[in-house]
Amino acid sequence: VLIAIGRDACTRNIGLDTIGVKINEKNGKVPVNDEEQTNVPYVYAIGDILDGKLELTPVAIQAGKLLARRLYGGSSRKCDYINVPTTVFTPLEYGSCGYPEEKAIEEYGKQNLEVYHSLFWPLEWTVPGRDNNTCYAKIICNKQDNNRVIGLHVLGPNAGEVTQGFAAAIKCGLTKELLDETIGIHPTCAEVFTTMDITKASGQDITQKGC
Repeated sequence: VLIAIGRDACTRNIGLDTIGVKINEKNGKVPVNDEEQTNVPYVYAIGDILDGKLELTPVAIQAGKLLARRLYGGSSRKCDYINVPTTVFTPLEYGSCGYPEEKAIEEYGKQNLEVYHSLFWPLEWTVPGRDNNTCYAKIICNKQDNNRVIGLHVLGPNAGEVTQGFAAAIKCGLTKELLDETIGIHPTCAEVFTTMDITKASGQDITQKGC
């Protein structure tokens, strides 16, 4: 039995109250602005203790580098907490980058989004005879910004590897048109993102007959 109950930040006994730094009393985490600055201007926080941010080591490393460059190197570049590629390493991996659909609707409005999705069947599952239409892929596009991809989600083999590659494209402003113009590598799982043509709004069947 695995119980995942989360974790608290150990910030209550290090003197933050003495200098007036506010914390979230529920979990001990520290609210910051988009430059990792707390309510006390000369105190910054990065990493897992940030309230509402991802608890991922690479995110903390990137945020720390960018903070140091802003403070001491004359940079103005901030950490991007939205387009963070991440994976859940379950037996059937799940990978994502950008907005989940629910958050995208909150941010942009449902009428301004187009969601493309598809079930797919990895060729490597053909011989062992695994269930068809178990894997799933979805992209969320902003119709008001040239159908720019603002969310990518994939459930299937090697989802982490697939997501890492597409994350760079999303950072570069990937659009649905660019995906459609990209030649897929057949037969790969990532190829599904180059052939999506069914929108969620259409209600059409997305089951696949084969690879």
